[in-house]
Amino acid sequence: MSATLTTPWKPARLRRAADRMLGRLLRRGRGPGFMRLLTVTGRTSGLPRTTPVVPVRNDGDVWVVSPFGDVDWVRNVRAAGRLELHRGGERTTYTARELAPTEATPVLRDYLAMPSERFVRRDFEVTKASSDEAIAAEAHRHPVFALTPV
Repeated sequence: MSATLTTPWKPARLRRAADRMLGRLLRRGRGPGFMRLLTVTGRTSGLPRTTPVVPVRNDGDVWVVSPFGDVDWVRNVRAAGRLELHRGGERTTYTARELAPTEATPVLRDYLAMPSERFVRRDFEVTKASSDEAIAAEAHRHPVFALTPV
């Protein structure tokens, strides 16, 4: 079993600072156009928790991917079953359904083809060119949620 499965992922100081900066920009409707802020109710605190994410969009469907594994926002979404994506004044609430590895494969392939891939590539052992079988085998390390607008 790899260390990434047994050790909770903790962001480095630089990544935490970058996330804070991105959060401020995205709240004002600025920053990378493909990013949104994900807000979910904390499973133990009951308080809103917010983190920058890169939603995958295809033919009107929307998904969110956790490049860093089973992190707090993933556990909060599992508990709450819903989340909000926002940027500036644009806000949409969604119900969230976690995908099985075979369902997640095409979404992960799309995610790895996005501009944000260069920031998360070291967290993946596959690329967009990997086989479906290889991506499905790694999918358990990167939870994917299908989003349905409320």
